[in-house]
Amino acid sequence: MGLWKKLFHGAERDRVDYYEEGLELLRASKFHEALTSFRLALRETPRDVAILQQMAITYTRIGMTDEALRTYRMVLEHAPAESGAHYGMAFLLLKEGKSRDAADHLRVFLERPPAGADAQRHIEHARQTLAEIAAEPAAGDVR
Repeated sequence: MGLWKKLFHGAERDRVDYYEEGLELLRASKFHEALTSFRLALRETPRDVAILQQMAITYTRIGMTDEALRTYRMVLEHAPAESGAHYGMAFLLLKEGKSRDAADHLRVFLERPPAGADAQRHIEHARQTLAEIAAEPAAGDVR
């Protein structure tokens, strides 16, 4: 009986969790490998906002900002209140000189901030950045 269980149920037990693998690779700064794992995870659960968000973070870290923005937009299409996507979008837009758009995303982020160990650091960063944007002259905003 053990052989049949192994033959028929072993694949489930040995199945790779591509999302977790991607997170580990991301933590190890193996960005391209992490993207591969996240893409495989996305094949199993298309439109999963957690996977898409990690992909956007990975794209950002390797300098693929257009892909990161596109991926954050996909997250927000499926989960408009996803605070992490608003946070990521805000800082990418800020780098592009789109302060007003960035401020809008920071406000949404601060309306429903995340909870967790690192949350307070991100909340303070968002508040400080929003205050800096508010202090900027409006004429300096590039659209």
